[in-house]
Amino acid sequence: MGKSSSGKDTIYKELLKKENLKLQKIVLYTTRPVRAGEKDGVQYHFVDEEASEAFKAAGKVIEMREYHTFYGLWKYFTVDDGQICLDKSSYLIIGTIESFVKTKAYFGEEKVIPIMIELDDGIRLQRALDRERSEDKPRYEEMCRRFLADAEDFAEDKKKAAGIDKVFYNEDLERCLDEIQSYMLSF
Repeated sequence: MGKSSSGKDTIYKELLKKENLKLQKIVLYTTRPVRAGEKDGVQYHFVDEEASEAFKAAGKVIEMREYHTFYGLWKYFTVDDGQICLDKSSYLIIGTIESFVKTKAYFGEEKVIPIMIELDDGIRLQRALDRERSEDKPRYEEMCRRFLADAEDFAEDKKKAAGIDKVFYNEDLERCLDEIQSYMLSF
């Protein structure tokens, strides 16, 4: 987990490649529109509001976050849809402090460990701007909203309350990956 444009997706992909970690991927669900280059079932399961409510009604939602964006309400959520079997595998999931806390409550504190990624805000903002520029229809307003919301969502008091006392700085990708791998192997 980490603020937007901190490198979570890159780190996630690289950690999944490390054979000694034997990690399985979890594909989250979202109601937000598909970005250029994304494919349903790869980055996310892209669903509509009706489908998200059906998962909730069926008691299948492990955690859900809702964001009031400039383009409407967007939901991101983890579903107990058969992807996760902790008796057989270890998994890697991208989320927020809020999703970490809810996932930990669902599966048990001893089964969920936090990996918090941090990066200088100026570098993150430039990365976010570069990504938006590459979109067919850049959504600069939403980029700014997310950047500002991250300050609250990832505040020090929230990290402390969630029991997150270790962070990994993504200033050098290879070093960051090595540190995370060592940390994961210590469990």
